Amino acid sequence: MNDLLYVNGGNPLRGDITVRGAKNFVSKAMVAALLGETPSVLRNVPQIRDVAVVRGLLELHGVRVDADDAAGTLHLDPSDVEIAHVADIDAHAGSSRIPILFCGPLLHRLGEAFIPDLGGCRIGDRPINYHLDILRQFGAVVEKRPQGIYLSAPKRLQGTKIALPYPSVGATEQLLLTAVRADGITELAGAAIEPEIMDLINVLQKMGAIISVDTDRVIRIEGVDRLEGYQHTALSDRIEAASWASAALATGGDIYVRGATQPEMTTFLNTFRKVGGEFVVDDEGIRFYHPGGDLRSIQLETDVHPGFMTDWQQPLVVALTQAKGLSIVHETVYENRFGFVDALVGMGATIQVYKECLGGRPCRFGQRNFYHSAVISGPTPLSAADIEVPDLRGGFSHLIAALTAKGTSQVRGISLIDRGYEHFMDKLTALGAEFSRD
Repeated sequence: MNDLLYVNGGNPLRGDITVRGAKNFVSKAMVAALLGETPSVLRNVPQIRDVAVVRGLLELHGVRVDADDAAGTLHLDPSDVEIAHVADIDAHAGSSRIPILFCGPLLHRLGEAFIPDLGGCRIGDRPINYHLDILRQFGAVVEKRPQGIYLSAPKRLQGTKIALPYPSVGATEQLLLTAVRADGITELAGAAIEPEIMDLINVLQKMGAIISVDTDRVIRIEGVDRLEGYQHTALSDRIEAASWASAALATGGDIYVRGATQPEMTTFLNTFRKVGGEFVVDDEGIRFYHPGGDLRSIQLETDVHPGFMTDWQQPLVVALTQAKGLSIVHETVYENRFGFVDALVGMGATIQVYKECLGGRPCRFGQRNFYHSAVISGPTPLSAADIEVPDLRGGFSHLIAALTAKGTSQVRGISLIDRGYEHFMDKLTALGAEFSRD
């Protein structure tokens, strides 16, 4: 595909778009279908590249996948699960980190699994060591080979007690997908409790799992011998909804995000209002708009749920370049998430990044030489530029900046945005954005 977009910015985005199921949940629910002895049905599935990648990986492992793209429905039949060829998995792996989550379900179903080198966005140190350590504690045998990592389960996996040093979403997902069919009780302390995790727990409970979540971030799973398929409607994508909200704020626009839901976005909505944005929640979605006047600078710290999520930070930073005064953003989740601001500075933004923990409590990156705090001075008019998309969320942020800037920007690498934003160019058209592919 043509990976270059010409964006003529400087005009408010106005209109009505629809957001479907959360990228960070749907792919994991698809993997969970591997654990069932009967077919599953997943609804509200977006047409994004990550879903296509997971579908391909499932099909390589013998799962029959039937999709109704218009309705957003997937039928997943795992009756004939088999081990996939190394080369085939490797062909898919460069574009997703999801293969690591196949391990637990495959060890239960087949007694073996294989992981090639993993791809995904380069936004920080996201090693698979947590995942492999977790699988070892369940009793999996891990063997490193030239093509990747081979895992086997000579006998049934056993429940275990694990304490995470940080509430990692990926590690929590790995544990859930492995523990539900392990023998005995598993306890995870320091678990992630994001809405997408809770929805995965909903799916697993529908399948027959026994899972409790305590208020102190402890998840307990009582393993069962057999799981059935599920029928489930995915929760809405709160990251995409917030991205369009930030686009409305940055461009002085008015966007109705059909499908957006308030409970998962409470923290974002509070911050959006503090900056000076307005929103209206109804039964169908949320309207986000710039009411006029000056936007206000804020002090912001990202955190695990229920804090301000890291994936909301980058799009909002673009809007903060249009706010009056000094805004401070302290990133505590990923250590390398401010690489995207270089392009904004090139467009006229005044942003300085720091290694210190600014504007909040000290975090785990404070003594580790990472640029993880940013000070944004505004408002600054943005000018068109040639931009290279660095990663999924940073890429959408650059797109917002190009839409905010006066003149025509060239945005390269836009295929990365397809990973997590369904039909984003159709949505830009619906919002009155001026752009072309030529």
